[in-house]
Amino acid sequence: MKEIKAIIQPFMLQAVCDALLEIEELPGLTVSPVLGIGRARAIDHPNESSEHAVDKRTKIEVVVPDELIGRVADAIATSARTGKPGDGKIFILDVSAAQNIRSGKRGQEAR
Repeated sequence: MKEIKAIIQPFMLQAVCDALLEIEELPGLTVSPVLGIGRARAIDHPNESSEHAVDKRTKIEVVVPDELIGRVADAIATSARTGKPGDGKIFILDVSAAQNIRSGKRGQEAR
């Protein structure tokens, strides 16, 4: 299993969710508002003070079986892309274990 974390522009959230929900095998996702500072902002706005450099972003997290990694990452990248600096990043991490609290199921069965 892998965890996919994506940091995207908040106004792209609906498009990303729509694209992800088209993947029938997708077990679900978590969405959180986050704040961040990226290098592209410093390059684009070199005269701004650091107190104004923190931007609002949205973080999407989803844990998927290995066979869905490419489809999920591609869906996020395609639907979140504006072509301008600050579109975001996608991170893919190994998940060593998972357990469903209600059922007690573990691993792939924890979905």
